[in-house]
Amino acid sequence: MDLFAIPPRVCWWRIVFLLSIFQDYMSSMLDCPPTCRCSTTNIFCNESYQGNFFPLLALQDTANGNLHIENWSGLQTLRDVDMELYTGIQRLNIVNCNLRTIQSRAFAKNPYLRYIQLFVPRESLKLEGVVFNCSCNIRWIQLWQQRGEAGLHNQGLFCNNGVFKIPLQRMNISHCDLPEISVSHSNLTVIEGDRVTITCNGSGVPVPEVDWTVGGLHSINTHQSNQYPPNVHSINLTLVNISRDDNSFMLTCIAENIVGMTNASIQLSVQFLPVIIKFEEPQKWHDTCMVFTVRANPLPTLRWYYNGKEIKPTKYIHPEMDLYQDSFEGCLMFKNPTHHNNGNYTLEASNFLGVAVKTVYAHFLHPPFDVSPTPTAVPTMTQRPEEDTFGVSIAVGLAGFACVLLVVMFVLINKYGRRSKFGMKGPVAVISGEEDSASPLHHVNHGIITPCTLDAGPDAVVIGMTRIPVIENPQYFRHGHNCNKPATYVQHIKRRDIVLKRELGEGAFGKVFLAECYNLSPTKDKMLVAVKTLKDPTLAARKDFQREAELLTNLQHEHIVKFYGVCVDGDPLIMVFEYMKHGDLNKFLRAHGPDAMILVDGQPLQTNGELGMSQMLHIASQIVSGMVYLASQHFVHRDLATRNCLVGNGLLVKIGDFGMSRDIYSTDYYRVRAL
Repeated sequence: MDLFAIPPRVCWWRIVFLLSIFQDYMSSMLDCPPTCRCSTTNIFCNESYQGNFFPLLALQDTANGNLHIENWSGLQTLRDVDMELYTGIQRLNIVNCNLRTIQSRAFAKNPYLRYIQLFVPRESLKLEGVVFNCSCNIRWIQLWQQRGEAGLHNQGLFCNNGVFKIPLQRMNISHCDLPEISVSHSNLTVIEGDRVTITCNGSGVPVPEVDWTVGGLHSINTHQSNQYPPNVHSINLTLVNISRDDNSFMLTCIAENIVGMTNASIQLSVQFLPVIIKFEEPQKWHDTCMVFTVRANPLPTLRWYYNGKEIKPTKYIHPEMDLYQDSFEGCLMFKNPTHHNNGNYTLEASNFLGVAVKTVYAHFLHPPFDVSPTPTAVPTMTQRPEEDTFGVSIAVGLAGFACVLLVVMFVLINKYGRRSKFGMKGPVAVISGEEDSASPLHHVNHGIITPCTLDAGPDAVVIGMTRIPVIENPQYFRHGHNCNKPATYVQHIKRRDIVLKRELGEGAFGKVFLAECYNLSPTKDKMLVAVKTLKDPTLAARKDFQREAELLTNLQHEHIVKFYGVCVDGDPLIMVFEYMKHGDLNKFLRAHGPDAMILVDGQPLQTNGELGMSQMLHIASQIVSGMVYLASQHFVHRDLATRNCLVGNGLLVKIGDFGMSRDIYSTDYYRVRAL
């Protein structure tokens, strides 16, 4: 086949098609980059871009082109070929890019380039081998070389003065220096809402441009520029209705000419009234916290009030805060708050300009039981007719006589008519049964029979309703009850006399509180006590409660925790003990051991150091003394541990928690099985 047989008309069509494709390709290469704004004379690229190529635009036919590139992190090298298209460019700005290298012939094809602005790190600037024209335009390079900036002091730099080449350090240009600057104030203190004017003067040759930088300023501001001969440029900045948000704002004035830039700053201090930004309800963190934030300048004085009464900081209630430039941020901390801390809390912040107040109701705990007295109705007096007075007197007299008669009968019956609760004779011990759980704890003899109350008869023990003969231990009553000594009664304490202060801890039996108890001692109006509440109101728990109360009433020893009595007026049932200030012996020993900083919450304690051998022997001897006493009373503790011993003032140690104690002769029986 002859290839030249193709008609010429078809061949030209293909050539035109290929040229159009090539033209589209070239035009796409010369299109404006996607992150730039372009015109026939300018390219302005100020958006972040990761590309590493230089923007392309056909500016070679113009003589007044400008190129501004900003935030191009991929632009690291300005190569020889990057500027070839920009033969008519006059100004080049490269700002906030990662430019590190400019090749030696990068501007060889740019004869009209007169202005280059490079905002790059001054770590190193390689200009060696470049010959400049000696003029004021390169005075800044001479100053950099003199100050040793950008590594220029180690480079041989030269300029041409029109006759021959001289070292740049020897260049002497008159009327070409850095501008001088001065401001009207060193620091400025104003009150919020004021109006103030400050002045900045810049002088030098060439005459500098002067301006205030007010970016980020919230207050309204105006500028007024003035020039005074021969070479002073002045600018006034007026601030109107100054805002508290401008406190500590740094007002900077800049004077700049072709040689370089100088600046001066004024710190603005705005004084304003206190404002409580935040004061919140309690939040449970490690401790309980009421978060607050207060702003004021000058910094305010803070006070807290509880139901109108000022709070004095203690280890249980105190503020913790961080101080910032014109604010406090922190917490009003509560350590183990109870329902007694419920109420209105007020935060007051004040300085010489005024006072700010905010009140928040704080609820910590519900009361464990109702301690408020029942309000009684106040009787109202009404006028009665005179004829009813005699009838009323007779009725009152009869009622009084009946009351006296009932009281006398009750006393006689109580004195002469008492009988055994179960009506059984003989040395009988009631072990378990429904009657024990209903005992109101009037006295300790419920369930415990002494020789003084026993009639002669066969020895037996009643378990349930079955009588089982047992041999009584002859040593049981050797140091027991005295027949001439009255029975020991469990003291009853009224619920209204107990005021809870805070929670001390919680165990299997229930919670333990620190409380104040009124009318407990004839010499004191009130005293601190430890209150143990019954958490589980089951029948078995109530029986254990009764047994422990009766046991503790009979145990009287200097190294046994003193038991004051019980409160059974409603739920929960309560036992009242003496308060041992230093808590249980386990924690006390750890707090006074060699690793106290590790074992006690990592906090430094106000202790007397480690315990010595004599002190530990003293503690042990007190526990032994208490155990000897228990043995003499025929009781075994069955759970003796440091956690069940309590420490008071003067290293006084007492045994407590008799929840597992038993009478070793009355409750422990053993079955012998023949083999």
